[in-house]
Amino acid sequence: MAETPLAETAARLLRLLSILTVRRCWRADELAERLGVTPRTVRRDVGRLRSLGYQVRAVPGPGGGYELGAGSVLPERLRRRATALQSSVVPLPAGTPPVDPDLLGLLALACRDSELLRFSYTDGDGRTSNRHAVPFRLVSTGRRWYLVARDLDRDDWRSFRLDRIADPRPTGVRSRPADPPDAARLVSEGVSTRGYPSQARIRLHAPAHVVAELVPPTVGAIEATSEQECVLLTGAYRLDMIAMHMAGLGIPFTPLWPPELRMRCAELSKRLAEAAASTPAAAPEPGGAAGV
Repeated sequence: MAETPLAETAARLLRLLSILTVRRCWRADELAERLGVTPRTVRRDVGRLRSLGYQVRAVPGPGGGYELGAGSVLPERLRRRATALQSSVVPLPAGTPPVDPDLLGLLALACRDSELLRFSYTDGDGRTSNRHAVPFRLVSTGRRWYLVARDLDRDDWRSFRLDRIADPRPTGVRSRPADPPDAARLVSEGVSTRGYPSQARIRLHAPAHVVAELVPPTVGAIEATSEQECVLLTGAYRLDMIAMHMAGLGIPFTPLWPPELRMRCAELSKRLAEAAASTPAAAPEPGGAAGV
């Protein structure tokens, strides 16, 4: 599974520090080759290390480069958070906007350790409530970050938008629920389906990987049922919007639920057939004179 940019950067900083301790001085191109990045990225990473308090000195001259100052020791906080991020973050494909790194690090540690958290949460209707939950995974989508956790007061798995979480408080108590979900699928269903008044299940007569190239996880959750077919769970404000979306994919499909979706597909088919059979009014030739 691919790392998120934040987790990848944290892990790369750890590798960079480790390399700098091997010998006195390293050229930027040598570090870039070892890390598999560009010299420009190395310069940015050196700046990040300096902002964390490390004495990384630039050595001038033809044989110059970077060297680690005496007395630099890897902070336990950075090491623990980098490890926690790598093990706790589940990405959905797409770029994700920045998130508060302190909140992300705290939640990643709680996910790794299954440490119960208390926090304040504001839902989509603006209602604020206090939550008591066991964090499981962090999921990034193309628009948001989500925490998947077992909500103890509601006895159910829930996803929480990170930008709606406030005042997270670790309790020091650890608990590991025995029925963890597919975190990415839970979030995908939440953002693509459960938040809409109209929901549908559709069988698509194409492999899951083909459908995934056309339907991002923020639009629908895809479940492979065979090598040549899959089922899509999606939602919208109206069923006719789902019918039009399915027709636009260019893939044969069968509505499974609700029964009303078949009626919407029939109505859409009728309207399209009538439009195709209609005779358009005569239009003026391109470039012709107007008002004659």
